[in-house]
Amino acid sequence: MIEAIEPLMTALQSEASGPALTASAAAALAVGLAAFGAGYAERGIGSAAMGAIAEDESLFVNGLILTVLPETLVILALVVVFLV
Repeated sequence: MIEAIEPLMTALQSEASGPALTASAAAALAVGLAAFGAGYAERGIGSAAMGAIAEDESLFVNGLILTVLPETLVILALVVVFLV
């Protein structure tokens, strides 16, 4: 069994292989995951903020700030992509 695998292993090791993802694909994946995470975070924050604002209108600014915070992660991810 090992004798059959040995030629395959030497063939795989001798070929020059590159990275699994290109730089642009990795950047797109990073921004996409950051956007997905921000949307997931805003799901709970937005509903809690709306509930708090319905109870007391003076909490509007606090709710707005907490809702906008996850979006800054996406903006930072975009900045990193364009700097690289």
